[in-house]
Amino acid sequence: MNLSRRGLAALLATPAIARAQPAPWPNRPVRLIAPFPPGGGVDLTARLLAEPLGRATGQTMVVENRGGAGGVIGVEAMSRATPDGYTLSLTGAGTITAGPHLRRLPYDALGLGHVTRLVRMPFILAVRTDLPAANLAEFLALARRGGLRYASGGPGTSQHLAGELFNQLAGVSIEHVPYRGTGPALNDLAARVVDAYYGDPATLGLIQGGQARAMAVTSPERWPLLPNTPAAIEAVPGYVAENWYGLAAPAGTPDALLDAINAQVLRVMAEPDTKRRFDEAGLHPATLSRADYLAFLRADSETWARVVRTGNIRIGD
Repeated sequence: MNLSRRGLAALLATPAIARAQPAPWPNRPVRLIAPFPPGGGVDLTARLLAEPLGRATGQTMVVENRGGAGGVIGVEAMSRATPDGYTLSLTGAGTITAGPHLRRLPYDALGLGHVTRLVRMPFILAVRTDLPAANLAEFLALARRGGLRYASGGPGTSQHLAGELFNQLAGVSIEHVPYRGTGPALNDLAARVVDAYYGDPATLGLIQGGQARAMAVTSPERWPLLPNTPAAIEAVPGYVAENWYGLAAPAGTPDALLDAINAQVLRVMAEPDTKRRFDEAGLHPATLSRADYLAFLRADSETWARVVRTGNIRIGD
């Protein structure tokens, strides 16, 4: 068979072109890092996502808990992985938008391959059961007299910053008491050692068990799981401090691949059964396009930069 030079060149080039086409994502197991120990909201989010995402894609999603340093160790491990879409990590304000204003991080937080926000949820302003305040107005009056203390899982954590923002906007000085993790903080709230705590949905267990009272939620509207609890913004204008978890890949992951992961995740998160499971856990699905998510991250970073600067907050204080 005779081939022209042009035809031969095209034939020889065909395998190279085929090799250059990206394979569908995923075509092998994906490692999903939860940068906190098992049992918390981040771990729960990872596992609630992994099962339906694995089922939808036909690949195993391996959840790996890598806790430490407020989530930084796990996110750093992800950031050092090959940018091929097969190592992802959950993220949050402490590792992406607030953390950089508190300390030097071992990665460029906003420069990672951000995929989407997964969920958002309010903090619950929970108080000890014998606090002499029956409602939010009475709580504010008590706070203005001084002497109240609120717990957090540690300096610079999202609970700490939520409390600092409340102090700034409400014009009060509730003292911050940092603990080594959320477990000890919750224990001391139940034991009435501290007066208040800005908790994640896990705090519902204490409230439902009669070991704490819900004074307010920090979302812009009331929360369906606590419909009779006011939003703090009803008494403190401008106060919103929602927690959120997102999904990220290493810097350098191709945009086309990030778009493909975003599309798969958004499709799964929109499934009625998946949405129901998240909602029942107090984790409200709140996915975004990549462009909208990056805009959200920039705005959230600016908010916490102001809070940290105004409060003169430093890790280790």
